[in-house]
Amino acid sequence: MNIRKATLQDAETLAANQVAMALESEGMALDPGTVKQGTLAYLQDETLGTAYVAEKDGHMVGSLLVTREWSDWRNAWVWWIQSVYVVPSYRGQGVYKAMYSYLQQQVRRSKDVKGIRLYVDKENRTARNVYDRLGMSHEHYVTYEWMKDQ
Repeated sequence: MNIRKATLQDAETLAANQVAMALESEGMALDPGTVKQGTLAYLQDETLGTAYVAEKDGHMVGSLLVTREWSDWRNAWVWWIQSVYVVPSYRGQGVYKAMYSYLQQQVRRSKDVKGIRLYVDKENRTARNVYDRLGMSHEHYVTYEWMKDQ
């Protein structure tokens, strides 16, 4: 399996992955045009986020987005993993594990990144089990949010 940074040529597939993921995991029907514009935004400006893709046999089988949060407690960056998607026929084959391991290696090599976080829908037991098996902790924080109406 090959893990690499996403490029502009991946925009269509990345956006489609997110539309599928939102519907599957949260029952949310996203506007494909909005998602495509959001995807193009981070692909053109890494300060918004960096996407990574997993390829197997020349096909994208998984993707995720990393955004950065400054931690004054650590005087360093913390990477947030979001928008995780693995093609259904490749689930259970270590795709996310490979992407997560790749990111851990990048963090270990970095002097200014201290860790990795993610959030997951509390009802997404499958994903939570994967994160638990990889040694991620959910002991410290509860996430709250507010979103303005569209």
